[in-house]
Amino acid sequence: MRTEPRVERPLRVAVIGAAEASDSQYSDAESLGRALAEAGAAVVCGGYGGVMEAVARGAAEAGGLTVGILRGMRAGDANPWIRVPLPTGLGEARNALVVAGAESAVAVGGEWGTLSAIALAKKMGLDVGTLGVPPAEGLGLPALPDPGTAALWALERAAAYREGG
Repeated sequence: MRTEPRVERPLRVAVIGAAEASDSQYSDAESLGRALAEAGAAVVCGGYGGVMEAVARGAAEAGGLTVGILRGMRAGDANPWIRVPLPTGLGEARNALVVAGAESAVAVGGEWGTLSAIALAKKMGLDVGTLGVPPAEGLGLPALPDPGTAALWALERAAAYREGG
């Protein structure tokens, strides 16, 4: 006899971005992580420094679940705010797992790695928005004006993705 799940699964939002974040990127990502956690979402990121550290810090300080998809094989290399470090040994190819583990994504700054994650997310059918200066112009992604708006947008898009739309 099959039963329905008894555990409510949180919406999962990937936050991707600059490994070396500016002060404003760090602040925006930290506020975004906090807002996502306060809304009950799980935050998925690459697990290291910069935007990844900031979003995980904001989420963890708000009591949220943080998942870091690591490029190496050592869980101990994750930033201290990652609750669930997942070593992959895949190097930068782990970007596919970061976005595959989510239901929507927000990019905060970044360069080539962020662009690769955006491309993979879009190919997988995820909605991706940008907060702050996007990693490239002309991508046609929604520009989200502040962390609170970005969190609401990401949660709405994640819920729609989960529902199949």
